[in-house]
Amino acid sequence: MSEGWFPYAPSKPVKLISPIVLAYIGDAIYEVAVRQYLISRPNLRPNHLHRAATGFVSAKAQSKILSLLEPELTDEEKDIIRQGRNAKSGTIPKNADVLEYRYATAFECLIGYLYYTGQQARLQELIHSGIRQMES
Repeated sequence: MSEGWFPYAPSKPVKLISPIVLAYIGDAIYEVAVRQYLISRPNLRPNHLHRAATGFVSAKAQSKILSLLEPELTDEEKDIIRQGRNAKSGTIPKNADVLEYRYATAFECLIGYLYYTGQQARLQELIHSGIRQMES
């Protein structure tokens, strides 16, 4: 797949896109998924949405989700995770330690990779599983 939700294909094949760039789109895709999940819940007042979202999208939360999902990942997905974890982002985390930040970047990289390779069902499966495990 060369395009996602909108008709703007990446400028190069997915395998040639840097892990940091995949994490960039993965962050946005995951944020939309979390917002849609939160809006689906009953009786959640708008002023609580941001606070609730932070429980899923912070580096600490994403790092934890990745550790929970690890047993479910394929070898290919683990390879993408490794690339994302080892990528040098050039930014310093504000509210997380470096290890959490690297694992969060790895998680976002995987989300971006699944998005751009058209693996919609797998993307939904992993995000749903991560949300479900964080809620329990």
